[in-house]
Amino acid sequence: MLRGALLYLSEQQQVFKFVRKNRLARGFANRFVAGETLDTAIAAVRALNARGITASLDLLGESVHNESEARVTAKQYVEMLDRIAAEGVDSNVSLKLTAMGLDVSEELCLRLMDEVLGRARDHGTFVRIDMESSAYTQRTLDIFEHRLFPAFREHVGIVLQSYLYRTMADVEAAIRMRARVRLCKGAYKEPDAVAFPDKKDVDDSYIRAMRLLLTRGNYPGIATHDEAIINEVKRFALEQGISPGRFEFQMLYGVRRDLQDQLVDEGYRMRVYVPFGTQWYPYLMRRLAERPANVAFLTGSVMREMLGGLSRRRRRARH
Repeated sequence: MLRGALLYLSEQQQVFKFVRKNRLARGFANRFVAGETLDTAIAAVRALNARGITASLDLLGESVHNESEARVTAKQYVEMLDRIAAEGVDSNVSLKLTAMGLDVSEELCLRLMDEVLGRARDHGTFVRIDMESSAYTQRTLDIFEHRLFPAFREHVGIVLQSYLYRTMADVEAAIRMRARVRLCKGAYKEPDAVAFPDKKDVDDSYIRAMRLLLTRGNYPGIATHDEAIINEVKRFALEQGISPGRFEFQMLYGVRRDLQDQLVDEGYRMRVYVPFGTQWYPYLMRRLAERPANVAFLTGSVMREMLGGLSRRRRRARH
């Protein structure tokens, strides 16, 4: 029921217009989305850099339905890469192939990706191909492996999701290619036929994949807010003699900022995924709807951050 309600709300333009004008709603959104413009996004990245954190910018938007929309999105990503270079901030970009017109035409998608990746190569930076629902997994990996990675191997990477049964085989394939992988648990609602339904199995899969990527992978991004898994990453890396410079932790903008700072203080590399754009309302509603447990996760992360900050302030006061 909650999922259906959130999806319904995500499509209501009148609600969107109201929410965009509501101070409280915008305040909540601004915690998790870096404003509506590239200017506000660059400012957010600069603030992260000042904390010793790198970023990955992602332009929020609706699924494109025609070639014109896809070309506009590609142009915006080229402008993002130019602006990142001009401003001298430490950030790469993340994008989805459907935003580049994959559902319109695969050849269109490839032409636009060539433009974006070509600009990334010009600037010596990096583009992460986000993974979408399981309906797109094989298509995304095929395009990445056979069309994008061979031409732009130093400037493009992929995301793999531990909740899919297939992921260990995909991790092995990425390791053989020497492709850079961002490992996450996965946020989409998937059928039991393709994904682990139980959190414990998802976590176990994540840990197995993480260990492979740390020992044999090419600078993996360990994307998680799960403190138990983060502690296991640190324990395993120490046990195996894997230096902090061989991988990075990744988190979402506005989520567990206390933990982000803690990891930086401990000498680990941290990258934060920074979404921005006018479509922040549908973005938030759909992320919550994909897994209604995300509602509790986001509110819980805010509370843990507040309590963690309070605890640190008390310790500093005692000393």
